[in-house]
Amino acid sequence: MVKQTAPVYVLGVGMTKFIKPRGKVDYPELGFEAGVKAMLDAHINYDDVDQGVACFCYGDSTSGQRVFYQFGMTGIPIYNVNNNCSTGSTGLYMGKNMIAHGAADCVLVVGFEKMFPGSLQTFFQDRANPTGTSNLIMKETRGVTKAPGAAQLFGNAGREHMEKYGSTLEDFAEIARINHEHSKRNPYSQFQDEYTLDQILKSNMIHEPLTKLQCCPTSDGSAAAVLVSQEFLDARPELKDQAILIAGQCMATDTPDLFNRSAIELIGYSMSELAAKTALAQAKTSPDEIKVCELHDCFSSNEMVTIEALGLTPKGKAHELIRKGGITYGPNNKVVINPSGGLISKGHPLGATGLAQCAELVWHMRGWANNRSIKGTKAALQHNLGLGGAVVVTVYKRADGSEATDVSDADIAKKTGLGYNPAVVAKGFTHEQVNAVRSKKARSEWALQDTETKVESRF
Repeated sequence: MVKQTAPVYVLGVGMTKFIKPRGKVDYPELGFEAGVKAMLDAHINYDDVDQGVACFCYGDSTSGQRVFYQFGMTGIPIYNVNNNCSTGSTGLYMGKNMIAHGAADCVLVVGFEKMFPGSLQTFFQDRANPTGTSNLIMKETRGVTKAPGAAQLFGNAGREHMEKYGSTLEDFAEIARINHEHSKRNPYSQFQDEYTLDQILKSNMIHEPLTKLQCCPTSDGSAAAVLVSQEFLDARPELKDQAILIAGQCMATDTPDLFNRSAIELIGYSMSELAAKTALAQAKTSPDEIKVCELHDCFSSNEMVTIEALGLTPKGKAHELIRKGGITYGPNNKVVINPSGGLISKGHPLGATGLAQCAELVWHMRGWANNRSIKGTKAALQHNLGLGGAVVVTVYKRADGSEATDVSDADIAKKTGLGYNPAVVAKGFTHEQVNAVRSKKARSEWALQDTETKVESRF
């Protein structure tokens, strides 16, 4: 693994509300909104950006340029990234590496997705499916049903966990109950409904143990982050308090264990374990020091096995932690997992998910997530997984290593210049604010068209 050569900070984050995919809002608007918010948060202008990374799975090539040209046409490199469900954090990893290795001082990463209603489909019927080898093992070991393919893969991992370790249907439903409850405090969440355990268990069975309320929805949405170098930050000392250090980060792909005929391995357990160990070691942090975690809960069963892959419990013990109330707020809390509501309730626009996780954890580390903060937080952990496969695990810390302490909404409103705290209120921006972040030297109204008007009319 390549060692980080220089510190990299997240200076700004921004996101849109995640919404049902109804085709009403197009990706240039989604990407524009998140990118403008991230630059406003970072107090930069697009002219400061050295390189751009656009993250999306569903869209034609160079959709990234269509989004970025709205900020300015400064001639910088813009990369288009597609890495299944880990696309957003793959962009984050690329941006971090550019800065860590001296290729840039400021990188804007924007993830966006305009999806189709219903479960994920394969578009290309005339060529080999990238996960075809995994599907073949699933067919040979567990058989195939009429349920959506992803639900079968992840559901089978849940079944294996039940067989090996004694977890129950109620344990998986409890994961979903917690995530739905958490999302009430996240203004960007697609769903903010609370359900009882019984309601979750009795919702439609998709593929045991997974009922409908334990599966993430498809979503439209966008999220963005501004990453900067030490030198860039040193030139802006007044922003040091909001800059959050990427203390450790690892992107990993599958090991041969993927094909050892275990349903848990078939959803990337070993690569998650490898990435977590590497990122935590780089950050000089033990799993026990993690107080808040955004984990890729595309299905409740993935959260169950990933709690173990990340080292948050010993192997085969995640359900015991869940039964104690160990993954939510309360007296028995060990680590709050998915305070945002996770993919299950917040939504899962593929290209945006990894950057939305980043935004959530940055707000926690700054002390801005004050309606859902966790006392004593010194380190936050992010896990973003894509089958096929790729996983990115990131550890965030404050630059001085101190604990995050809550900042009042009034102080944040002043500091941001927005007049509100973006961690607890999902609002918009004004024409003046857009004008402040768009390029001064190379902007094009032709590239922008009526995007700004459309975005501002939604607020």
